[in-house]
Amino acid sequence: MTQAIAVPPAGVAARRPTRANPIDRGGAKAGWAFLAPFGVFYVLFLLGPAVAMLVVSFFNTSTVKPGLGTFAGFGNYAEMFGRADFWDAMWHTVQFTIYTTPPLVILAFVLSVLTNRIGRGQWFFRLAFFLPFVLPSATISLIWLFIFTPGSGLWALGEQAIGITPGSGVLASPNTAMLGIALATVWWTLGFNFVLYLAGLQEIPRELYEAAAVDGATQWEQIRYITLPLIRRTTTLVILLQIIASLKIFDQVYLMTSGGPGTATQVALGLVTGTAFTDNRIGAASAASVLLFIVILAIAVIRQLLDRRKEA
Repeated sequence: MTQAIAVPPAGVAARRPTRANPIDRGGAKAGWAFLAPFGVFYVLFLLGPAVAMLVVSFFNTSTVKPGLGTFAGFGNYAEMFGRADFWDAMWHTVQFTIYTTPPLVILAFVLSVLTNRIGRGQWFFRLAFFLPFVLPSATISLIWLFIFTPGSGLWALGEQAIGITPGSGVLASPNTAMLGIALATVWWTLGFNFVLYLAGLQEIPRELYEAAAVDGATQWEQIRYITLPLIRRTTTLVILLQIIASLKIFDQVYLMTSGGPGTATQVALGLVTGTAFTDNRIGAASAASVLLFIVILAIAVIRQLLDRRKEA
């Protein structure tokens, strides 16, 4: 005997009961479990302090008085806009960014291209360029303080070797102190951008370079028409990260010059630290921090909009 099979009417799709896959549910729970520790630390040590900073910036909060203090409104922001030392610190921050961003992008790209073309011993150059980046800022500052020591430092000995009379020292002059800090920073952080570029270069197929070489393209033409276009996204990332990192400069300045000589190397975060813990004015320092955050956010947004316009 044959059994009749019920056929749904034309135009009506057969419906099957949907059941949640227990494997998918288990994977989702495991994913949230792995994210939970980071989420807790993110809220406690990043998001929470950021919100607290924004709230405190509207009050006359002090380290010597309990509580938020009296409500100041936009008074702290108006004070920062009217302070000459705030604008000087912002300019020194921008000056440091101008000194460090171009060499850290260009040198990292050039060194990564040269390293990527090496057949053997590539690990040595990766280690040599990236090793300084893993050292703490205190170690880097001590190394370069020794190099810039007037009279007996390596910098002074190099000047004597080429016939230049050593002066009072690189870090002791207002005209060269920021350049000295920038030089130490370039040597210290070059390895990070170098690794990013090297990772991007290794994603480019070798066949493209081989085909270009067969067609008679020179090394420069291969870099110009193959390498640069294909690592454009990497370059965008490197530039954006470098600008943000340079605008947040603090460690090297604090350890090498403490903002001196005078206030020649006083940067934005140095002003924030001094206002908060020397003047005991947390509210005013929070307002300065918010203004610096707005500048960094604006630069990041403008950079992203320009990149999207280029892609369009």
